[in-house]
Amino acid sequence: MKGNLQKMRGELREDGHIDYALRVGADELPLNPLLGKSLKLTYSGAIHCDACGRKTSKSYAQGHCYPCMKKLARCDMCILKPETCHYADGTCREPDWGETHCMIPHYVYLANTSGIKVGITRHSQIPTRWIDQGATQALPIFKVMTRQLSGLVETALAKLIADKTNWRAMLKGDHDDIDLKTRADALLPQIEKQLASLSESFGDGAIQRIDEQIVALHYPVAQYPTKIASHNFDKNPVVEGTLQGIKGQYLIFDSGVINIRKFTGYEVEVDAA
Repeated sequence: MKGNLQKMRGELREDGHIDYALRVGADELPLNPLLGKSLKLTYSGAIHCDACGRKTSKSYAQGHCYPCMKKLARCDMCILKPETCHYADGTCREPDWGETHCMIPHYVYLANTSGIKVGITRHSQIPTRWIDQGATQALPIFKVMTRQLSGLVETALAKLIADKTNWRAMLKGDHDDIDLKTRADALLPQIEKQLASLSESFGDGAIQRIDEQIVALHYPVAQYPTKIASHNFDKNPVVEGTLQGIKGQYLIFDSGVINIRKFTGYEVEVDAA
């Protein structure tokens, strides 16, 4: 099995457990059955842009060549900092893309990854976003009308709780459950003034408080590492060992961990026992 890596596909079953597949070119390798078995990934030295397919000597913005990184809206800084969206200024790199990805309803959520955090996502990315972050619990708390507005609400909450995952802590095990509803009820009165100001600016109904159930997620991990050692294809082209688990976008080997999404577009050959 050989081809360019894409981020792993994770599917949440009704019982809360997650099925993973490693995507290599047009092929998929189911990973859950490989727990406890030998897995080897060998990087060929070639990288192809995830957008245009051209060969590139370096990967930018998780799998893009330099020209695509500079011109595509998905690679703009406002994707990382949605509160800085400049669509209304008429300077969006791809207005049509912005219409379908940013100028649509988004959700603000609380999650338990390496502890409680706030995040945002499009409806179409639920629960994929939570799986990619390694969240063991998630709770949508607001539906807002645009990505920019979701970023502004997230920024207000980020002054009270984390907005990033400590990936090392996330990979060392599942954290104790958090009553996310109780935490939301305690947090939201603290940003009441900011929410009122945003509603005044964006209009009535732009921010909707929603009442959802906490979603629990269970990852296929037989053993968590006590110490985190990271594999890097740029330093060592061969990653191999016994597969001990999959969480977020990480493969957990007895020899270390690797963030598959980081190496999107890298050409690898996969050998499974």
